[in-house]
Amino acid sequence: MFRFRRAGKSRVAVVVSIAVALTGAISLWFAGSALALTPAEVAARTSPAVAGTPCTAAASACVDVNKRKAWLIKNGKILRGPVAIATGGPGEETPTGDVFRVYRKDKTHTTAEFKLPNGQPAPMPDSVFFEDGGIAFHAGDPKRASAGCVHLNLADAEAFYNTLQIGDHVQVMDGPKAAPDPSNSQASGGSDDNSGDNSDNGDNSDNSDNSDN
Repeated sequence: MFRFRRAGKSRVAVVVSIAVALTGAISLWFAGSALALTPAEVAARTSPAVAGTPCTAAASACVDVNKRKAWLIKNGKILRGPVAIATGGPGEETPTGDVFRVYRKDKTHTTAEFKLPNGQPAPMPDSVFFEDGGIAFHAGDPKRASAGCVHLNLADAEAFYNTLQIGDHVQVMDGPKAAPDPSNSQASGGSDDNSGDNSDNGDNSDNSDNSDN
């Protein structure tokens, strides 16, 4: 009986040791994963969802690629939107992610990559660049696919340009279910009816998306 009890205690000790070791390993794994995230990633993934959008309160601008909508956000509240947009077409899809940042703004940007019929560089009015490769919000036809940028009508493009500042977070989501909107009403300032707002862009708005920088 005495030997049996000692063996039993040994087994318990071994089991406890294994459990402690596993707990330590799991803790280290989670700690390592957390340390691997940048502050922007942590903010994007821990901030509360913004009602009516697929984005979190860390974003200053939110894009839903599948629903073709965009919003301006401040302190977790919608400032403008949803507004109608167009994003990249097949083979030129707009990149998605939750940690983009505004790094450049150019109100009268043009791109030599695409040309107007007269041979002049195509305009990209009110450009707000947020991803490498010249990916930007800018005025364009929200009913035509872009070459990767986010097309907005003229009024919305100007609002995005005036509101977004260098360093602001941009989240481009591919259509996850939006958080419920308690007001079930559209915020003032944006519009889904964008017909007639792009007469200054002519037929080149679908080709005015990529900067050569």
